[in-house]
Amino acid sequence: MAVAPVLEFERPLAELEKQIEELKKLAGEQSLDVSADLLPLEQKLSDLRVQIYRNLTPLQRVQVARIARRPFTADYIRIAFSDFIELHGDRLFRDDAAIIGGWARLEGETVMIIGHQRGRDTKENLKRNFGMPHPEGYRKALRLMKLAEKFQVPVLTFIDTPGAWAGLGAEERGQSEAIARNLFEMSQLQVPIIATVIGEGGSGGALALGVADRVLMLENAVYSVITVEGCAAILWKDGKSPAMREKAATALRITAGDLIDLKIIDEIVPEPIGGAHSNHDATATNLKDALVRNLEELRRLKPDKLVRRRREKFLRMGQFAE
Repeated sequence: MAVAPVLEFERPLAELEKQIEELKKLAGEQSLDVSADLLPLEQKLSDLRVQIYRNLTPLQRVQVARIARRPFTADYIRIAFSDFIELHGDRLFRDDAAIIGGWARLEGETVMIIGHQRGRDTKENLKRNFGMPHPEGYRKALRLMKLAEKFQVPVLTFIDTPGAWAGLGAEERGQSEAIARNLFEMSQLQVPIIATVIGEGGSGGALALGVADRVLMLENAVYSVITVEGCAAILWKDGKSPAMREKAATALRITAGDLIDLKIIDEIVPEPIGGAHSNHDATATNLKDALVRNLEELRRLKPDKLVRRRREKFLRMGQFAE
């Protein structure tokens, strides 16, 4: 397996980690005690990781959200859930591998999981279409939501996509209608819905799984109406330079901290220092705790009140005063 690329701002960490590994290897080969040399290096690594990750810029958070080493939907299913049974197809056209879903158990309770799925290498990315669903992906998601409603089971969605696929075939098969239908149906689904932005939440492709009673967001995830490159290209005719991309990322207010201030999301799920990609298990545990807690609160509400509060939540968004 190829070594995953290191982000530019993580290079000092990678260099320190390499020094530590080389020192350990040398100690093993020559039976030396290097604990006195290792301790300050490991402490320096820990301090540097904290310093870097507590001061990430919006563009750096975009880079972290996109990194292939982050846990994907399938990873969270494997770590935080049990008894997963994947369901396939939209019963209209075909199965879309960019969205996975099915029954699972969360702390013994049956739930319906639906999420975007990206790939870590070229072969898997081609299979998953880089996490960008076709209309049949969203129709599969809706079929599973309606199935969950039939059996009065909560729906948990995981958002991680640059956006819906905009190819000719997708448009011919009604991409915009499929997304709009999901928005409409999710607004009146009579079971609890919790959406979590686990990576990059882009445009309507993300929102099609995002109309929920609670919207959670991982600490280094991003959620936006357009990619930073697309925004910079439209506004400043330059979607490639780091300066313009940073300007766009800041102006769009796409980080978890920005969005909780704007009341677009309801809760930030903390990631380990070093990002979700540094410790999949710890991130999944944090997310699982948040899901269990929020589900416990939502289960107390009757279906009509659940739907009313969900609609009111989204109608309140975008209000401002001058």
